[in-house]
Amino acid sequence: MNPLDWFDGALSPDLIVTGLAAAAAAAAIAAVWSAALVRDPTVERANILKRRRDALRADLLTPQRNSQRRQVALGLVNQVITRLDLLRSRHAAKTALRLSQAGWRSPEALSIFLFLKLCLPFAAGGLAMLMIYGDVVQLPPAGKPVAAMLAVIVGAYLPEIFVRNAIDKRRIALQKGLPDTLDLLVICAEAGLALDAALSRVAGEMARSCPEIADEFGLTSIELGFLPVRRTALENLAKRVDTPAIRGVVNTLLQTEKYGTPLAQSLRVLASEFRDERMLKAEEKAAKLPATMTVPLVLFILPTLFIVLLGPAVLRVIDGLGGL
Repeated sequence: MNPLDWFDGALSPDLIVTGLAAAAAAAAIAAVWSAALVRDPTVERANILKRRRDALRADLLTPQRNSQRRQVALGLVNQVITRLDLLRSRHAAKTALRLSQAGWRSPEALSIFLFLKLCLPFAAGGLAMLMIYGDVVQLPPAGKPVAAMLAVIVGAYLPEIFVRNAIDKRRIALQKGLPDTLDLLVICAEAGLALDAALSRVAGEMARSCPEIADEFGLTSIELGFLPVRRTALENLAKRVDTPAIRGVVNTLLQTEKYGTPLAQSLRVLASEFRDERMLKAEEKAAKLPATMTVPLVLFILPTLFIVLLGPAVLRVIDGLGGL
């Protein structure tokens, strides 16, 4: 007997309709039952709280694991630096000052910098030797030692270059935000705030627009509060930000502290001068723009223009000469 004949006899139209009706009735009963069922809201709320607690626990454990790895790495760095006694060298104090000028004032910044300065020449030299003598980079025999020595020199000076670029970027940001900061400082001084309170308020207001100057002024306000000599806090600001503009501000503040001259008037004059200087620099850049655009104009725009203008004429000449 063919199985298909049995299925044809079993699946009659009446049986199919009955099965569909039974499925529809079961679905309707389940819908009514779920709608009439009284649910306890505390169970669902407890599940939501449990999921939230698990998410918070995962968020807390991830930084802890990262912090543990960071502490292990910093422990290795500090151990190497301590054994070599690099923190007591004469170069360490100057390096710490440069790192503070770049905005890195954490206790580990100096150790990390000295460790990188110590290890990068060996790492760069080893990588260069591996690539050169492993035939990854094809060089003549006389140029291989020279390339390896250049890699070592680049590795030695790479941290210094990185710190110098960070210092320059920070100084530019401080120079741009200084006029607006002085305007806020003038308003605070005219409102009757003391110097430390005015610096703290200005730091809070400038935290979004210029976080670099907010950081410096906030640290200066803290130092004004706990250092025995207020002059030291202002001199520390001039050391951390070694720019003529900040030195002018520091000298003005020292003058007001020493002789009692009006602070608001002096700061208003400085703010006006710095704003005029910023405008002059912008005008200078705008005046240099035509000379700067000459080389890209000659190299990229004029050849394309000549091709577009003279291309059809050249093609017509070629076609005319070909007809002859």
